[in-house]
Amino acid sequence: MNFARGARRDEPEINLIPLIDVLLVILIFLMVTTTYARFSELQINLPEAKGDSAKDTPSQIDINVDAQGNYSVSRRSLGNIGVDGLAGALKEAAGAQKDPMVVISADAHATHQSVVRVMDAARRAGYPRITFVTQSPADK
Repeated sequence: MNFARGARRDEPEINLIPLIDVLLVILIFLMVTTTYARFSELQINLPEAKGDSAKDTPSQIDINVDAQGNYSVSRRSLGNIGVDGLAGALKEAAGAQKDPMVVISADAHATHQSVVRVMDAARRAGYPRITFVTQSPADK
């Protein structure tokens, strides 16, 4: 007896919805875990400026920062001290001056942190006027 003779065979079908769900999960996983390339080094060409020196010299406090991160305030060497020590040295160097200008002369190889430390010390001491010393470009 052959009962299957009159029955039709169903065509096999592939359900694509679970496949699409799995592919979307894999895509989301790859997007979350992928590290994007970051440029760790930028080519920066700084502008050069020629300007006149200031005609009047307001009261100022000179701070020098060398390549090793040592400080000197008004030609008095302080070594490598913290922000609170720098703020105290700034107040001592200012004396009775009101709102002096803080002039930062940093070595070209000084770390960014050492310059920011000077700026933070000036803010803590209450001296918001800060300027930097640069050198003029050599004539070519």
